[in-house]
Amino acid sequence: MTSIIPTPAKSPNFEAPNVRRTNLSPTPMATGLKDVDYGLEKIMADAQDFLPLLGTDYVELYVGNAKQSAHYYKSAWGFQSLAYAGLETGVKDRTSYVLQQDKIRLVLTTPMGPDSPINDHIRKHGDGVKVIALWVPDAKKAWEETTKRGAKSFMEPVREEDEHGYVVRSGIHTYGETVHIFVERNDYKGVFMPGFKPWKSHYNPEPVGLKFIDHMVGNVGWGEMNQWVDFYARVMGFAQLVSFDDKDISTDYTALMSKVMSNGNGRIKFPINEPAEGKKKSQIEEYIEFYNGAGVQHIAVATNNIIETVSALKDRGVEFLYVPPSYYDTVMDRVGEIDEDLAVLKQHGVLVDRDDEGYLLQLFTKPVLDRPTMFFEIIQRKGAKSFGKGNFKALFEAIEREQENRGTL
Repeated sequence: MTSIIPTPAKSPNFEAPNVRRTNLSPTPMATGLKDVDYGLEKIMADAQDFLPLLGTDYVELYVGNAKQSAHYYKSAWGFQSLAYAGLETGVKDRTSYVLQQDKIRLVLTTPMGPDSPINDHIRKHGDGVKVIALWVPDAKKAWEETTKRGAKSFMEPVREEDEHGYVVRSGIHTYGETVHIFVERNDYKGVFMPGFKPWKSHYNPEPVGLKFIDHMVGNVGWGEMNQWVDFYARVMGFAQLVSFDDKDISTDYTALMSKVMSNGNGRIKFPINEPAEGKKKSQIEEYIEFYNGAGVQHIAVATNNIIETVSALKDRGVEFLYVPPSYYDTVMDRVGEIDEDLAVLKQHGVLVDRDDEGYLLQLFTKPVLDRPTMFFEIIQRKGAKSFGKGNFKALFEAIEREQENRGTL
């Protein structure tokens, strides 16, 4: 199968995506807790080792206007211009802009003609994530290991090369129309990958402190969660990190169920959500309705200073869910000592939760698209490996307020 999807390559200064660099001179904190750092060593005992994953290589969104989307992610989110493919590079059917912030790379792709399959995707789903690309040491072996375990092939291994070296890519289908592309780039020294040229721009607003992709959440339909949990366990060797039922994630009106799947080194984590019975329409049902099927609900991006990051994002126009002041009346009783000033967290609406290994801070944007589908989570892990179970009720109530405003609750 010939891929219509662009992909990334390794520059001389390229650093592994999804790997966090240790601060050279960390500031001592009262709790003594440090930001979570994922290495290559196996930390999930139940995960299998047949599919080595080095990190998230890039995330590709199909969008109606890639040029304008790129401007948004640069201006509001602090991403930097990296690479470009389009008419000027000999690509006739699509235009793609590649942006980068630390270890995070976004590819924004728009079709150039009415008959492009990309148009079909946008018409059905609106703007949204098509590709979650995974960095692997051997793309051919990754494709062989997953397809022989039952994955549906999206693209057989393809070697692409130019004067900077070569990249090997392969791919499989996952939930909805989302795909995983395996990217092998050990022998490529170009800016991104063959077919792309450097995108040089005089306009590159300062980054906002985003470091890497912490996790990506998929929404699936009624009764489909366990099917995809089994897929990631059987086909990709992932282990179940945690499970939440409708008693854990519910309010008086709505509920959902979720299971979190992780690869062995913890660099790739995919929570899978499905709706649960409630009095009103849940956020998962709303997503499925407007996205017209299963897909990526949100991208959680890590920072090592959530106050500075959220403050910068707000200054640039990014809108976050409202957290009522009453949330903070009892939060310290639940989470104990933290390094941050509670008054500042309250000012920005940052949520706090604790597990046995530390605590985390998190905040969620409103949908960043016209359809109420995809949004972002900003997360800082101070030792914690969990997902903010203690904040679920406050988060759901905030989302329900937005649904009520939209008339979709």
